Amino acid sequence: MTNNKPKKETPSKNKNDNNNFQWKQAGRTSFIWILIFISAILLSNLFSSRSRGEQKIQFFEYKEFLYNGIISEAEIIGNEFHGKLTEPQEVFNNNQKVSEYSKFVVTLPFIDDSVLSEWDQYNLKYSFQERKVDWTSYLLSMAPWLLLIVFWLFIMRRMQGGMGGGIFNFGKSKARLWVEDKPKITFKKVAGCEEAKFELSEIITFLKNPKKFQKLGGRIPKGVLLLGPPGTGKTLLAKAVAGEAKVPFFSLSGADFVEMFVGVGASRVRDLFEQGKKNAPSIIFIDEIDAVGRHRGAGLGGGHDEREQTLNALLVEMDGFESTTNIILIAATNRADVLDSALLRPGRFDRQVVVDIPDIKGRKGILEVHTADIPLSKDVDLEIVAKGTPGLVGADLENLVNEASLLAARDGKSKVFMEDLESAKDKVMMGVERKSMILSDEEKELTAYHEAGHALIAKILPKADPVHKVSIIPRGRALGVTAQLPMNEKHNYSESYINARLRVLLAGRSAEQLIFNEVTTGAGNDIEVGTDMVRKMVCEWGMSRLMGPLKYGQKDQEVFLGRDIAKNRDYSDETAKRIDEEIHRIINEAEKDTDKILKENEKTLHEIAKALLKFETIDGKDLDKIFLGKQIRRKTNKIKQVSKNSKVKNLKSNSKDKVLS
Repeated sequence: MTNNKPKKETPSKNKNDNNNFQWKQAGRTSFIWILIFISAILLSNLFSSRSRGEQKIQFFEYKEFLYNGIISEAEIIGNEFHGKLTEPQEVFNNNQKVSEYSKFVVTLPFIDDSVLSEWDQYNLKYSFQERKVDWTSYLLSMAPWLLLIVFWLFIMRRMQGGMGGGIFNFGKSKARLWVEDKPKITFKKVAGCEEAKFELSEIITFLKNPKKFQKLGGRIPKGVLLLGPPGTGKTLLAKAVAGEAKVPFFSLSGADFVEMFVGVGASRVRDLFEQGKKNAPSIIFIDEIDAVGRHRGAGLGGGHDEREQTLNALLVEMDGFESTTNIILIAATNRADVLDSALLRPGRFDRQVVVDIPDIKGRKGILEVHTADIPLSKDVDLEIVAKGTPGLVGADLENLVNEASLLAARDGKSKVFMEDLESAKDKVMMGVERKSMILSDEEKELTAYHEAGHALIAKILPKADPVHKVSIIPRGRALGVTAQLPMNEKHNYSESYINARLRVLLAGRSAEQLIFNEVTTGAGNDIEVGTDMVRKMVCEWGMSRLMGPLKYGQKDQEVFLGRDIAKNRDYSDETAKRIDEEIHRIINEAEKDTDKILKENEKTLHEIAKALLKFETIDGKDLDKIFLGKQIRRKTNKIKQVSKNSKVKNLKSNSKDKVLS
């Protein structure tokens, strides 16, 4: 249950709502287009039926009408006889009347003088007309097909992603050009990565004054790769470059090259660099370049071949036959291990800038940046907050400051106090308090002794990290938390420190067994972390005298499976048996040492557990008092009752003895 560096979980509450909204919008749009399509067909049929008001009849019927003298007039177009009747004629089907007509058309076999004399004999008024194209009827008959084509173009554009171009603009780049009227982020708003800022500021200087470097024979770097864990500020650095540089800045993501159509990625790469050349000197920023820059391999399917074409186009554009010294490519990734070696060589990415987890000085600078626009109380000391947040990156610290401001606003405060920052730090590092979880007295006592065991061993062992806070308030998925914070920044871990860390992990289980003579499932995570750590001691770090300084188990180099999804067993069964025995020996020795220390200090263990049951949370200073035999005294806070409907007014921000409930 120890929590040195807890994992942060970032919930996405609105993701499903956004997806449902997008699906509803797409369904609504599709329904409208289908309705228009059906209406056009119906209108076309309506107008076409009006234009077909003539009834086509047989030749003998025409003769009968002519002999009876019921044809009033006629128009002859070619061999077609278009006549009008003096009285309507009925059409029957199965002895039932279907319709009636007063106009008809019949095709005559020929028209000569005998036919004309016959018409004159029956006093028929006739005229000869030239055949004309009925464009209205023609267009109306073509309307459904035209509408179908327009509908297909609309669907294809929506499938493309709707980036403003039509279906013929799939190969166009989706890069966004940063212009001067956009809000700027400068290097003053970026803290915790001074080396990276220096490297990038030198590139900006080169673009502004290239002669300063060229006179000594230097050339501009073609590419800069920003490496580092997520949340360390790689994208923020690129935005700061856009704010500092007085040159065009094109920004896009590596996923923007990926499309469902073959050849689109490579086309977009070429178009991107064409835009850069037209606006040279310029900077191109590609975020998450590992989406297109992964290792080229065996070619497992068309999707992989398409990605390889995109990567090849990128390699050629960065260092091909044509010199592009007036374009700088900046890329960011947190998976440098999967990038293709041809992409990383000098001449393409000349510089690799590591944006690592900030140290205490960097964390203080980041906190100062994020609290610049937040009213802080006089009791706030950002250096103390920075010391208590090892391992947190810029995104975590921004979230911490935001949580503190939300807590202060919820309590009706006009400023953010140190207690708000401490509460936000506990929430970010140890999880949210689960106040709704009600523990029984037995579970609470068991949790208290479990956490007391962690705290006792961490306090006694000299190589262990100091205890910062111990709590039996459920947080996240843990019933209790023991937080340790190192005195100084650690970048390399000794064998003695790891052994002390292992004993702290096993102390919770040992305390349960010592006091209650049984073990529970609460030590499951401790055992998992400890076993994984000991296995690395034996197989990777060479900290086993029996196995020696050797590495056992090579990672499979499977690019399409993440490169490290499985390990290749490159040792014999006998060696595997010795590895298992060594892991068992190290863990059993650590457990014996832990049991011995707890038995020798059982009285202190009881005192720590009693303090946890009484106060629920104790810190390092309280732990020192317990070891010195002193009593823990807490200042009783006067609780001011505030009704739900009343408003808090004129709250004094410097009052430390008042708590709102």
